[in-house]
Amino acid sequence: MTFRQFAFNNVIRNKRLYAAYFLSSMFTVMVFFAFAIFAFHPVMTSDSLTSGIGQHVSIGLLVSSGIIFVFSFFFVLYSMSSFLQSRKKEFGVLMIQGMSMRQIRMMVFLENMLIGLFATIGGIVLGLVFAKLILLTAENVLIIDNKLDFYFPLMAIIVTFISFNGLFLFISFLVSFVLRSEKLIVLLKGNKISKGEPKASALLTVVAAVLLTGGYYTALIVKKIGVLVAMVPVTIVVIIGTYLLFTQLSVYVIRRLKKRESLFWRKTNMILFSDLSYRMKDNARTFFMVAIISTVAFSAIGTLYGFQTLLTNGIKDMNPHTFSYKPPKTNKDTEQDVAFINDTLKERNIKTDKASAVLQYFDVDGHDMLIVKESDYNKFADLVGADHVKLEEGKAAAAEYDVKVGLEGEDDQPLPSSIPLATGQKLQADKTVRSKALSENSYYIVTDKDFAQLKKPKSENRFYAWQAKESDGMALVKAGEVLQKKLDRIYFAAVDYEVYDISKGYGPVLFVGLFIGIVFFVSAGSFLYFR
Repeated sequence: MTFRQFAFNNVIRNKRLYAAYFLSSMFTVMVFFAFAIFAFHPVMTSDSLTSGIGQHVSIGLLVSSGIIFVFSFFFVLYSMSSFLQSRKKEFGVLMIQGMSMRQIRMMVFLENMLIGLFATIGGIVLGLVFAKLILLTAENVLIIDNKLDFYFPLMAIIVTFISFNGLFLFISFLVSFVLRSEKLIVLLKGNKISKGEPKASALLTVVAAVLLTGGYYTALIVKKIGVLVAMVPVTIVVIIGTYLLFTQLSVYVIRRLKKRESLFWRKTNMILFSDLSYRMKDNARTFFMVAIISTVAFSAIGTLYGFQTLLTNGIKDMNPHTFSYKPPKTNKDTEQDVAFINDTLKERNIKTDKASAVLQYFDVDGHDMLIVKESDYNKFADLVGADHVKLEEGKAAAAEYDVKVGLEGEDDQPLPSSIPLATGQKLQADKTVRSKALSENSYYIVTDKDFAQLKKPKSENRFYAWQAKESDGMALVKAGEVLQKKLDRIYFAAVDYEVYDISKGYGPVLFVGLFIGIVFFVSAGSFLYFR
């Protein structure tokens, strides 16, 4: 038997130990290959997509491939190191039989290259098998106009094969630093060498409890935009607390339990607690890595999806109407713009209910307040399906937007309780209405007769709104795209198009985060297996 045959047979004999290492490496290769398929897809490299979303998607996938490749390097290196640590006893037996450390290093080098070669080939083949399914998924998630047809990804195969074989070659050379010369007795004992009784600091135990409690409590109480502010400090605090949990708090708790004789001497608890403290201390770093990697995987996916939902829901909350137009007072082409909007909707067979009004702002106790006629309010209430308001003369209603728009904790200015009329009398606001009829945080509603007796307004603006009735979603998107190219989006809002535009731009980020999260999660499971 030649030395190469011995190395090959050694891999076959240790297939149970190598299985997780091989499968994890193959899965990592497959994910990298999937990203390469997207990055080198003809649609992504075509002239029609050299700018805009196509360029961003292509660059994002290339960067993500780099992230996965760098992570794969550390993952494979850690996996190989853990695997070699578990084989110390085997190396000791081989040295007794006359094998030198140089020959052991050569054997491990050949084994690792063999596993790496087959993992790379297997990952590419597996990627080709599921390529069409992955392309179809990406086509829907990324929201692109062009179809991602299946093609033979020659460039992706070449890049993946060269990159990962180079990675395994480099790691195989690093094995010589991992396999340091140790005494034969140390190799034969392997991982059974005692490391002494584990100890824990009472101070660090308290710090761990405080950091974890404070971090998770803060994460629970913050809402909306406050999540962005608290994300980084909470993450840092929880990471430090998690490390101290496994290295200090767990060991301290076990030692305290061992001192309770009624519990320690019951049944097999003596064996359980005696061994548990050593295992917790020895595996603290592994538990910490698995906990953090799993958290990153789930949190990244959840955070990316949460941000997208926050943005799209914010657009919908701030714009209750399908289309709305509030031109500046200086705009002389308002009538032509409104006619263009109506013609565009008619061309695309979009049926809408519409309403318009002059919104007037008055000086009320030093504040510029919007005051709306009862008839105008009811017109816009019909568009969004809100209830009508019926007021008595001399009375007013304070209206508030049904969804709070703004920063969490931002103080709302209380509405004045009365509205002065030109006659010197005052209207009393004796009721409050919560509605999405108008996208204003707060305003007043008065009867048409009382509105005519108000003082001269400080400013006024025309406001137009259209509410779609059973129209095709893509028709609304296309119409919104045409209208926002013609009209300034500061004054014109097309909800469906803006939500589509955000989803289209955010889709690649969500898709990339999903794949990287999957890689992290699988890697965490592999760390536990090797340990």
